[in-house]
Amino acid sequence: MLQLNHSVWLGLAVSAAALAGVAQVALSQSAKRPPAVPLIAHDPYFSIWSMANKLTDEDTRHWTGSPQPIAGLARIDGKVYRFMGAEPWDVPAMEQTSLTVTPTSSVYTFTADGVSLTVTFFAPEFPSDLDLLSRPVTYLSFTAKSDGQHDVSLLVDVNPVIAVNTSDEQVTWGRGRAPGLTVLSVGSRDQQVLNRPGDNLRIDWGYFRLAVPDAAQAQFTETEDAMRQFTQTGDLPDIDDLDMPLMPRDRAAHLAVKLPLGRVGATPVDRHLLLAYTQEYSIEFLERKLRPYWQRNNETVQQMLGDAEAQYPALVQRGLKFDADLTADLTKAGGEAYAQLAVLAFRQTIAAHELAADVDGTPMLFPKENYSNGCISTVDVIYPSAPFFLFFNPALVQALMKPAMEYAALPRWKWPFAPHDLGTYPLADGQVYGGGEKTEEDQMPVEESGNLLILADALGREEGNWDFVRQYWPQLTAWAEYLRDKGLDPANQLSTDDFAGHLAHNSNLSIKAIEALAAYGQMAQALGKSDVAKQYAGLAHDMAAKWQALAIDGDSGTADHYKLAFDKPGTWSQKYNLVWDQLLDLKLFPASVRQMEVAFYLKHLNQYGLPLDNRADYTKLDWEVWTATLGGPTDFAALMSPVSKWVNEGPTRVPLTDWYDTKTGIQKGFQARSVVGGVYIKALSDPELARKWRALPPRTP
Repeated sequence: MLQLNHSVWLGLAVSAAALAGVAQVALSQSAKRPPAVPLIAHDPYFSIWSMANKLTDEDTRHWTGSPQPIAGLARIDGKVYRFMGAEPWDVPAMEQTSLTVTPTSSVYTFTADGVSLTVTFFAPEFPSDLDLLSRPVTYLSFTAKSDGQHDVSLLVDVNPVIAVNTSDEQVTWGRGRAPGLTVLSVGSRDQQVLNRPGDNLRIDWGYFRLAVPDAAQAQFTETEDAMRQFTQTGDLPDIDDLDMPLMPRDRAAHLAVKLPLGRVGATPVDRHLLLAYTQEYSIEFLERKLRPYWQRNNETVQQMLGDAEAQYPALVQRGLKFDADLTADLTKAGGEAYAQLAVLAFRQTIAAHELAADVDGTPMLFPKENYSNGCISTVDVIYPSAPFFLFFNPALVQALMKPAMEYAALPRWKWPFAPHDLGTYPLADGQVYGGGEKTEEDQMPVEESGNLLILADALGREEGNWDFVRQYWPQLTAWAEYLRDKGLDPANQLSTDDFAGHLAHNSNLSIKAIEALAAYGQMAQALGKSDVAKQYAGLAHDMAAKWQALAIDGDSGTADHYKLAFDKPGTWSQKYNLVWDQLLDLKLFPASVRQMEVAFYLKHLNQYGLPLDNRADYTKLDWEVWTATLGGPTDFAALMSPVSKWVNEGPTRVPLTDWYDTKTGIQKGFQARSVVGGVYIKALSDPELARKWRALPPRTP
């Protein structure tokens, strides 16, 4: 057995103590109450949340709401308390005294019988480092101290339902070794890899791993009876359940670890565990199975877990600095309310994606359209989430776009406009939305073509490299030609806000088409195609002038806003697409257009935000921030104020929904979606700030 020497163990303790103090460098959380707290947030399958005010109010849940209980008990001088989960119901809860959510961590503090316990979920998901971003490990750490001398031990108990879709699927379990770790594992008996697509599903292939450092001197077992015996005696059963397979609902073994902290006084005592989920294949793309990016070079699970354990002290320090610096910069960019929202969006954005490796090792990033229709690589989901990746690492925008661009380049995609999606997660084998590959019915031709043109230009500008644009120039050209003919006055069709139904003459959609044509002109110029660049720049400017005449609601001298649709006087809508005119330096629309719209929006705020348009009271969270970014600092703060109120008071307790009612705050639909990455549009609008974060070196300790 490999034992850590004293100096290494001391480093771990110092790092854990530093992590416990992360609240001191983050935003004040005194008046903040997230709708849900990310505990484990790696990909659409490995994503576990607390959806209550206190970690002890309810069992932990998958983002879909399905229970995936991870329970935590503390035994203090022989008396047992809960610090995580609602079970056992007859065991009292420790008092939760604080919660701090940072970009990479969720930190809880509890007290009972003179003992203070800090519980931290930490995921070093740094966007500049694809190896770490892909590594499916969350660290669960504990720091205890007391006002005297108290005997303390902790229990962590994981329900095996964490490894299957539903509790009636049979599981098997076992334990093994990785460098410096004992690893408890559980997974489905059948291991039907990539067996079915869908939205409200949990994974049922691969294995959940609970890895215990040797230095913790822990006791562990795989039995359904661990919590009862710990509560009664303070110990765990000295046997493992061997009667398998069993269903989680039928006494399948739990994974349980007892961490003896010994006599705890004023000097903090620290321990940590590794929570991981590994699977051989994670995505199917055009009939070929792709491995998770971290496995692109055939790294074993043992190697990955061993590296994660060895790097823990350095990663904690890196995480502390990352969180402090990013929180400060987000506050500077948009104020404290904005920073809180962007921090909450950080891990949620990441967890709605799977970072896989193509057969040649190229990174490919696949978003799942959570709590909607389960589509994979939806282009109008990539579009709103892109500001997050443009801000931190534009290479991830290329990884997002590449699957859609490869699909669109195939002969099977016969339409002159861009596709909507690549299938239903995790099977990216071809479009399923609307008419799919068969008809033009219920497609989003202007929407998706405009999205990919705008993002291709943004990618080239931010990277200073146009190779990706050059590679897919035929597709980009076809879509530009389509928008040239169809974009100014869109026919009756769906846009990204498809829940509102079809709409003809959509003025906000027209803005997207116009900007996309100008973006195509910029790309042409970058590729040395000066004649094409001049043609499309002129076309876009002419169309922008026509747009103002078509969209103005009333006489140009007295009108105070622009219409929802060109043929619908007395209507209005958020013109969130207008933000790219500034970000891409297109100079298509005069500042007066933005100023008039923002002034109008400020008069139509409800208690919890700005409605999407005049047709209903609901709104979209991502678009609200895009719209607010059109204004100056004072306007931005005013438009963000009701959003902040909703974040902290809204009645729906799920991972951030992006579609809610601005009067009641009630969720209309959608949750845990990647589109909340769109709130980083405000940070992205500061070029100097964006350059700073894109310059972070891609490194693994």
